[in-house]
Amino acid sequence: MAEQGEEDREYREYRRLEDCEEDSPPGEDEEEQLLLHVTEGPTDSWHHVKDLDISLTPPHIYQFHQRNGFACVLLSDVLELVQFLFVVTFSTFLLCCVDYDVLFATRPLNQSHVPERAKVTLPDAVLPAPQCARRLRGSGWLLFLLVLAGAVWLCRLVTALRRLVGYWEIRSFYIRALGIPAEELCNHSWQSVQARLLALQRRQPLCVPRRELTELDIHHRILRFRNYPVAMVNKSLLPVRFRLPLLGPVVFLTRGLQFNLELLLFRGPAALFQNTWSLRPQVKRAGARRALARGL
Repeated sequence: MAEQGEEDREYREYRRLEDCEEDSPPGEDEEEQLLLHVTEGPTDSWHHVKDLDISLTPPHIYQFHQRNGFACVLLSDVLELVQFLFVVTFSTFLLCCVDYDVLFATRPLNQSHVPERAKVTLPDAVLPAPQCARRLRGSGWLLFLLVLAGAVWLCRLVTALRRLVGYWEIRSFYIRALGIPAEELCNHSWQSVQARLLALQRRQPLCVPRRELTELDIHHRILRFRNYPVAMVNKSLLPVRFRLPLLGPVVFLTRGLQFNLELLLFRGPAALFQNTWSLRPQVKRAGARRALARGL
């Protein structure tokens, strides 16, 4: 009975943590986070990282492994940028530089001026460059879309360059800290990489947690944002299940709806996180829940 009473008391104390009206003491959240760094030694170029989702953190180390190293990441980003340019260029060509009346033989006229030839070829339907340029300059909405596409491409270029700088640092971390050369990364499973990361943590601390870094900590870091929607669906907090007449209960969660939910919960102005890894102080207060719900 005494042991049962002790367990009940501990359980009630644990439950009271959910109704805490005050914020955590200053610095407590930071102490609980996994601040990756490497102590003095052969890997002395890495120190404390304030933002846990930048560079040397479990999610980015995991993504680097899943994307098969720096060379594959570089090739993938370059091909994505080239693909974007190709789609925009080819779409503009189809809109401004093709005479569809000639292409579909609705007008008996071609650019080669060979009247005796009845078959229309692709060069016959392609307009000359000066005429194509005039049609492009005469379309204001198309010019606006091209300027917008150019701005999007430049933003993607800057993002890719920043991402590549971070992945280059992770590449150096793999080679110097984990002892995995770039050409041997494909031979290592994620479990092997994770074991080396934990061994390095025990040998020379990589983080400043209150307790020892474990596989579960790493998994929580990697799946953090994904676990929130899963838990909300399991608790029936997200409206993804509907009951339709004759069909009964159905699940409806499109890519667009998922993107909007993630924007609302994690990246928007009313998101739960004030940055990429720290909850907003008002989210931790039980008294602010109704106001936060109304705001969402």
